[in-house]
Amino acid sequence: MLVAAAVCPCPPLLVPAVATGAAPELDDARAACLDALGVLAAARPDRLVVVGPEAEADPGADGTVTHPEGAVGGFQGFGVDVDVRLGAGEARDASGTRRLPPSLAVAAWLLQRADWADAPVEGVGVAERLAPERCAELGRELAVRAPRVALLVMGDGSACRSVKAPGYLDERAGDFDARAARALGAADTGALAELDAGLAYELKAAGRAPWQVLAGAAHTESLDGRLLYDGAPYGVGYLVAAWS
Repeated sequence: MLVAAAVCPCPPLLVPAVATGAAPELDDARAACLDALGVLAAARPDRLVVVGPEAEADPGADGTVTHPEGAVGGFQGFGVDVDVRLGAGEARDASGTRRLPPSLAVAAWLLQRADWADAPVEGVGVAERLAPERCAELGRELAVRAPRVALLVMGDGSACRSVKAPGYLDERAGDFDARAARALGAADTGALAELDAGLAYELKAAGRAPWQVLAGAAHTESLDGRLLYDGAPYGVGYLVAAWS
């Protein structure tokens, strides 16, 4: 059963080495992420599952990619030589092992920064356009992976909050992010499940599918939610929440 969840944004800019001179602009978001991870540790889960968007997930199959504990990734594609490993397991970088996508690499970096050693970790990458019904089904599957499961859910809101945003300005973006923030802050699984997948894709909100996986995992639980951060410093909606 799901005992706790943390929701964090996944821009590589969370890693100070990637952000360089702009690093202080996300200090509050980083601090909120670590607070959310503290909620996960306090729940004493038997297993932690990290869920995040993955561009290479095959929507023609089941739209997901599994990454075992010890899977490695890094931020070389963003100009810095920083490697990360998922969880505390032995590094797995053998031929045929898929490297972590950026969203899960950011999660691995957060877990390393928090010195996570409270439970085994596995990662699941989900296709950005994964259907809401499949998201809910996947969430239910993940919730029974162990007697006490925690989720670390990585994903950004809309990328259309300003003219300098990656998706330029879209007047619908603010309302979409506000709805997501209310749902995450209230642990409202119904409201998360109702987020419009088509609109999310148009607004480049890569967190929609992971958030709906969380909704599926928590649909039978009674969890309290707290919104720890809500901002859009680069025209992209970044939300941090904790459920317990």
